[in-house]
Amino acid sequence: MEELKFYTYPSCTSCRRTKSWLNSQGVVFNEQHLFRETPTADELKQILALTTNGIDEILAKRSKEFKDLDINVEDLTLNEFLNLVIEKPKLLRRPILTNGDKLVVGYDPEGLRGITDKRMEYTEKIS
Repeated sequence: MEELKFYTYPSCTSCRRTKSWLNSQGVVFNEQHLFRETPTADELKQILALTTNGIDEILAKRSKEFKDLDINVEDLTLNEFLNLVIEKPKLLRRPILTNGDKLVVGYDPEGLRGITDKRMEYTEKIS
């Protein structure tokens, strides 16, 4: 398992809640500002490979950025989609966390327990 990568935007409420949860559990993570250090095409491919619903899982479809698009993202090739997201990172849902094997998008405490070693502690407490 790789180090936990936390793609975030500090003023995002879900990102702040997720970061608070991670810190309260003592989870070590590598934080990356989504807009200053936009994920590379390779990083985005790795993220997409871990999704269950493809691009729908990582796209912020309710965002102004998405609503202002004059294109149907479903019609884009993978490379076109990757280039679009790199150019407009606000199209990504936030936060995105991955350990290389699993993916959590948005604030999801159950998902966070599953992606961190805190799952065992949580399971032991409820047993």
